[in-house]
Amino acid sequence: MAATLALAGLAPASPRVSLVANVPKQGPFAGEAAYNTDLAFQGRYAYQGNYNGFTVYDIKDPAKPRVVSRVSCPGAQNDVSVTGKLLFLSVDESRSGDSCSSKYGSPTDKGSWEGIRIFDISDKARPKYIKAVKTDCGSHTHTLVPDKSGKSVYLYVSSYGPGSILAGCKPPHDKISIVKVPLDKPTAAKVVATPVLFPGQTGGSATSGCHDITVYPAKDLAAGACMGDGVLLDISDRERPKVTTRVSDPNFAFWHSATFNNAGTKVVFTDELGGGAAGVCDAATGPSRGADAIYDIQDGELVKQAYFKIPRHLSGRYNCVAHNGSLLPVKGRDIMVQAWYQGGVSVFDFTDSAAPQEIGHYAREPYKGRDIAGSWSAYYYNGHIYSSDIQMGLDVLRIDDPLTDPAKKVTLKVLNTQTQYGY
Repeated sequence: MAATLALAGLAPASPRVSLVANVPKQGPFAGEAAYNTDLAFQGRYAYQGNYNGFTVYDIKDPAKPRVVSRVSCPGAQNDVSVTGKLLFLSVDESRSGDSCSSKYGSPTDKGSWEGIRIFDISDKARPKYIKAVKTDCGSHTHTLVPDKSGKSVYLYVSSYGPGSILAGCKPPHDKISIVKVPLDKPTAAKVVATPVLFPGQTGGSATSGCHDITVYPAKDLAAGACMGDGVLLDISDRERPKVTTRVSDPNFAFWHSATFNNAGTKVVFTDELGGGAAGVCDAATGPSRGADAIYDIQDGELVKQAYFKIPRHLSGRYNCVAHNGSLLPVKGRDIMVQAWYQGGVSVFDFTDSAAPQEIGHYAREPYKGRDIAGSWSAYYYNGHIYSSDIQMGLDVLRIDDPLTDPAKKVTLKVLNTQTQYGY
């Protein structure tokens, strides 16, 4: 393995990062086209999206994760979030209907369906599909936003890629869809607003929707990666979010995601150059493209401080670019773990916004099958890093380092990474 990694330009792991467990893809999710996607956590359970459905794991013992149930329900990307007894899936492809037995549908057919699926997960061994909500342009990702009464949650649905021939996704599609879900009657979930975020397309780059929105509910604040721009939003009125500032960056090709620091005074935006299929962690691409951009929030404006990119070169043969990550709960420091597809998993410190530094990393041998492989999402939850590997299953990692060890003392009850709460 070491020789192969050296040829690819990777190191397997830094000394203080280790692989604790791996659960391979199985059953209907075993095929190479069944990509593992996002993760969510609740108590002793982890939920992993997959293009063919989702898996529920018992992670009470992180060294021995156990599959509790696997639900077949095809639909790209099946990004997942959870709250209480409910699980939400994002479907961003035209289906012949909203059922889990539906087939691929035509995007030019008004009868095709894409959007949000809702499951009751009261019984983790037998999740029950209870509701579907159709949204314009489908749901590439969604963000769970609690209302202020505690009686409902909102889903901010991000989607993009309009086209004049597409039945449910006409240009300019400069909006998001907001789905309201009453917690006592989730089957009444429906779209309650479709706010236009970029009226007139003035300033910055032209947008066609958002890829990802992260909210900090306690601060009534959100950060959006909205195609050609990074934005801040005021979400004090949950059904009427408003863009308060926006920035563009000539080095960014595709604004992909956003993460606040714990204080809500910084945002890390990611650039998914190449759409996740290209290998841009090479010397030719350089350190400022396909990377993170770290912004301080100063007087309500986004002020760029630095870029961060993994300090290893990977052959352009292997897909590698900045992707999904989360904070480690370390008091007084800004530390993040992040997936880089076949670039592996990286933990870095951005306490000094202008000088981010990697603390540790883990990478496995490059996959020799399809072009799309590696870590889709890497999140820290209750003492361990969980990585959703597109082809290899669920990885559980441990980092032992003086900078990150304080995080092991923090226990969370739930983690949806696009919904941030102060530690």
